[in-house]
Amino acid sequence: MNMTRIFQSRTTATPLGRVLTSSGLSKMLTAASYGNAAAGGSTVATLQRQPVPKLPDTMQKLLKSIEPHVDAQVLAASKRATEQFSASGAVGQKLQELLNQRAAKMDSWLADWWLRSAYMEYRDPVIVYSSPGLVFPRADYQTLDGQLAYAARMVSAALAYKALIDGGKIRQEMMGKVPLDMSQYEKIFGTCRIPGRDRDSVQYNPRSRHIVVACGNRYYRLDVINASGAIVSEGQILAQLQRIAKESANSSSPPIGILTANQRDSWAEAYEKLVADPTNRNSVTAIQQALFVLSIDREIPQAPGGDHIIAASDLLIHGGGSTVNGGNRWYDKTIQLVVAPNGINGLTYEHSPAEGQPIAIMTDFLLEHLKRGTTAADQQTVPGAGEAVELPFNVGALSVKAAIEQAANFVDKLAADIQMHYLHFTDYGKGFIKSQRMSPDSYIQMAIQYAFYRLHKVPGAQYESAQNRMYLRGRTETIRSCSVESIAFARTMLDPKKDGRAKVESMKAAVEAHKAYVSMAIQGYGVDRHLLGLKLTAKEHGIAVPELYSDAGLQASARMRLSTSQVASRYDAFMCYGPLTADGYGCCYNPKEEDMWFGLSAFRSNHDSDVERFRVSLQEALREMYEVLVLHGEKPKGKL
Repeated sequence: MNMTRIFQSRTTATPLGRVLTSSGLSKMLTAASYGNAAAGGSTVATLQRQPVPKLPDTMQKLLKSIEPHVDAQVLAASKRATEQFSASGAVGQKLQELLNQRAAKMDSWLADWWLRSAYMEYRDPVIVYSSPGLVFPRADYQTLDGQLAYAARMVSAALAYKALIDGGKIRQEMMGKVPLDMSQYEKIFGTCRIPGRDRDSVQYNPRSRHIVVACGNRYYRLDVINASGAIVSEGQILAQLQRIAKESANSSSPPIGILTANQRDSWAEAYEKLVADPTNRNSVTAIQQALFVLSIDREIPQAPGGDHIIAASDLLIHGGGSTVNGGNRWYDKTIQLVVAPNGINGLTYEHSPAEGQPIAIMTDFLLEHLKRGTTAADQQTVPGAGEAVELPFNVGALSVKAAIEQAANFVDKLAADIQMHYLHFTDYGKGFIKSQRMSPDSYIQMAIQYAFYRLHKVPGAQYESAQNRMYLRGRTETIRSCSVESIAFARTMLDPKKDGRAKVESMKAAVEAHKAYVSMAIQGYGVDRHLLGLKLTAKEHGIAVPELYSDAGLQASARMRLSTSQVASRYDAFMCYGPLTADGYGCCYNPKEEDMWFGLSAFRSNHDSDVERFRVSLQEALREMYEVLVLHGEKPKGKL
């Protein structure tokens, strides 16, 4: 695993709001909220700059997070490594001083580094490894006409949300009495990642007036905002989608979009060849500058009795491969709305410009808009709307053809390897957890810990991202959910000699330990971002990367076999993504009041992980925890 990538959280999320309690800042119930967006800059001046944690504190927290994963001998070696690193006059002290100097003269010592190291220089493909998919509730359309009408409504809803952002009408988000940075909202529309050799870049075009529609592997520019700034009507959008679908029906266009799903250096090389042709360059530019991409997908091959939710997860992660809808995409776009046959729909988003909170809030806005249906006002004609124009591509060059073929082979193998699954847990939801006076997020994190341990009989390093948006340009910090207390809890649950009271007390201790780490992480006092900052400080000043970073204990604690996030929605929607390690699991969850959704994943090629067995273990862990609490925990008041 890439060492720069070790000291980061997903996200991506890691994406709709994550919720945890924290003890220090008046009911901070959002340990996993992902970044946020811009409802005007009125509160920006009130935000503090992100602090640099004290070196001894980080070393102490690091050692505690290493302890569950190693034996006494390795732990002792890690202790010596941290002492040598942070001793007076040692390299750690020098790097700390340099990092403090950087922090004193920048709005955020971390933000630019984070974008560069976590995303722009990350060379794995965005599909599976970085870009999440968000599965929406199944819609009730069955025909192409219904699919297109639904797509038009979704586009109209997204444009309405964009208008709220532009008008400064997104509600200022707070953490208790602390305002959160809202700058990420302005980055979700009109944004595109641009491939580059060794390092990508991000291009922002928030004032664009067009979207791009992908249909049958062909791309169409569709102007959706007229010269006076008015949004075209849903009826006008539908008419153009119908024309596009008719024109692209039965076409056999090459899957150019599959290039964007390739490993980043391979895509960068192909990109140079593709845009060397002026026609291609103009078409690519139009896609990059679009507000977002709408993908109108074709029928998804499914085995008899296949699960449409798993099919939706596959579709939103990789499109089903090059022969299905994997080429009907442009994965570099921050937002891609996907509308497929038989009611399957959702979105996929490129993670680099923003965390998931703007996406989360937008999702609920879209679903609310879609639920209300079409009104007469939606059909009114807005003057000045243009017709969709196809964006032509010349792919006759042998080098471009070869690049498409290579990308298709790569994506098809990756799509065959990643196994997507889900759990809709209906026994109870966060309402019961709250009745036990526990943080729902911390409780679920401990259920995931327990599920992994009862299945694999070893601790699983587990990452969850905490928002740092109380700071200017704040992004995320890692919550290291695997702890001494979480493993003690798992072992207690599996010990037949332990009674119910002991199990409840162990559960509560694990939940409280997680909450304590959350409180530190959301205030910027975790382990991983500080370690990343010190490492990048060394690199920028020509100092050799310290030996601490190759310490066996640190490596074990940072090898995140469990990549988790909470993405909350009022609807039956959930986010999904791939694991961070070959033998790991992706586990994203939406806890609702009376039920929970989990998006799960693992790699088929690794025999140490099995997503179906993990799904069963997670379900059983949640049930066992419930049974213990019903018998020995808090007595809920009233009906759950």
